[in-house]
Formats: sequence, structure tokens, C-alpha cells
Amino acid sequence: MKAVEVQAFGGPEVLRIIDTPTPVPGPEDVLIETESAGLNYADVMMRRGLYVGGPKPPFIPGFEAAGHVAAVGEKVQHITVGQRVVAMTGIGGYAQFACVGASRVMPLPDSVSFDEAAAFPAQYYTAYFCLHQCGKLGPGQTVLIHAAAGGVGTAAVQLAKIAGAEVFATASSDEKLALVKQLGADHVINYKKQDFAEIIKKETRGRGVDVILESIGGEIYEKSQQSLAVMGRLVLLGVASGQPGRTDPLDLLFRNKSIIGFHLGRYTVDIEAMKAANSHLLPLWHEGKLKPVVGRTFPLNQAAGAQNWISDRRSQGKVILRPKE
Repeated sequence: MKAVEVQAFGGPEVLRIIDTPTPVPGPEDVLIETESAGLNYADVMMRRGLYVGGPKPPFIPGFEAAGHVAAVGEKVQHITVGQRVVAMTGIGGYAQFACVGASRVMPLPDSVSFDEAAAFPAQYYTAYFCLHQCGKLGPGQTVLIHAAAGGVGTAAVQLAKIAGAEVFATASSDEKLALVKQLGADHVINYKKQDFAEIIKKETRGRGVDVILESIGGEIYEKSQQSLAVMGRLVLLGVASGQPGRTDPLDLLFRNKSIIGFHLGRYTVDIEAMKAANSHLLPLWHEGKLKPVVGRTFPLNQAAGAQNWISDRRSQGKVILRPKE
């Protein structure tokens, strides 16, 4: 099979197309013939060697794979050959075939495209855990979502509105803000032209917001902490700028604010946490109340360009690789 391999830590040039044997599923594994593979900013961090606990080269990146089941292990009973599925692979998604434990595989209804399926797991699980487990977001509360036009951002806007929250959303262009507004955001802010902290201060009459999803770092992180209400929760899920922001401990201490780190991998191994997430997310998805936003698609041999599309912050919604193109 053909796959994309990270051959050394570094820039996009370390991504190479290779021919490698198709994986053979173990007793509890499922082999998926991949139609669509999801890209995440975590893939970029892994490639650069910045992902704590991540794999060492050479490895095949890719958190999600959607396609048809090509083979199943002898102990797998609830998944059959030919079935349409999506899986959280962890790594290995940038390939024509992906092998994954059966517990990580979800059947797909015929109404869901493979691109939409590959846009679902990492984005919606991340948004759910950040908003509900970490952020404790409730009806009538306020939330600020940075990078709101990206994969996680578009998922978070939808889930926050379903939760009954008032949503502030930032993005880098008016085109992106139009998408976010369409998804239900109440206040959209072009952070390149406007000061989001000043707008939040004005719109909340100085109170600040209850929850913030922050994935950029640097000055954005620092101004986000300032924009938290008393007892507010800032959920830190990334440092896309490469520059960690400075925390003000006295502000946390005297205003009872919380900074909460988030890493999806810690939740995906928690069976009870995943059950809770599935019971919340899957009915909404199957009822059409959650709509994964697919941005741009790339063939497998343009994986480097696809990662650049994300790291250059040009993406709207989820970026997808199509291994058969």
C-alpha cells in the first residue's frame, strides 16, 4: 500500500510517500481501506517533534480514517467486512489501509459521507471534552472560542449553541467569520482587525466570559486570561503560535480563575469518559444536529501541502486527505 511517512523530525519536506506492506489485523483489530483521512494540527506538531509523548520517526501520521472494512480479527464480532466505518487511529491514518483496535471503530450511516466522517472524531470529541468535562459549560453561560473556523472551532461553536451558551468566536478573516456566524456564533471577531479582549469587556459589561477555548498561545493566551470572568475556566488545548503565553498567578488567585490543560489522548483511553461522549455526540450527529464542516481535500501525495494549509491558518473546517486520489 502507499502511505505518507514522517522520516525525521522537521519541516514538511520530511513527509515522503512510501510503499509499505498492508497491515495484517490482530485478533481484536479491524483493517480499514481508507477513503478519507483527517488532518489535525497535532499531526504538524508530531512532524516537528513537539508533540509530548508522540512517536519517533519513522512513522505514519493520521488520527482518523474512514472507509470500508477490508478485514477483521478473529475475535471481532460487531464489525463485518464491507461495512462503512470511521476510526480514531492515533497514528497510521495517512495511508491506503489503516489497522486499528475494534473498540476505536464506529459504524457509519449511509447518509454520512466519508469526508464528513473523517472530520468528526478528533474534532467533536475534543470540543465536547473541552466544553463539558473541562469547561463545565452550562445554559446561559458565555464562551470564547478561538480559531473558531477550524475543525475543532466549528465543532465547538455547534456544541456550545446546543448547550445554550452565548458564543464569542474569533477568526482571521471575514470569510471565516461568515462561516462561524452561519454555525450560530453570537459575536464574531476578526482578531487581526479587532481587539477581542476589548469587545468582550464591552459586551459583557466588564464581567468577562465563563469559558475560553484557547489553542494559539502568546499574547492571545495572555489576553484570554484577562478576559475570563471571576470563577472562569480557560481550557488550553494547543499552542499553534509556538509561543506559550505567560500566566498571571495573582489574577488566578484573587479571581478564582482556572487554567485547565487538555489532551485528547488521555480521554480516549478512559472507557467511561468515551461512553459519556458517545451518548452525547452520536445521537446529535445521527439526527443531523451536528454537521462536520469539511474544508479542503488533498490527495495523499500532497500531504505536505495539506499540513501547510493548516499551519498557515488557511483552513476552514476540517482538512481531508483522500488516499485513493
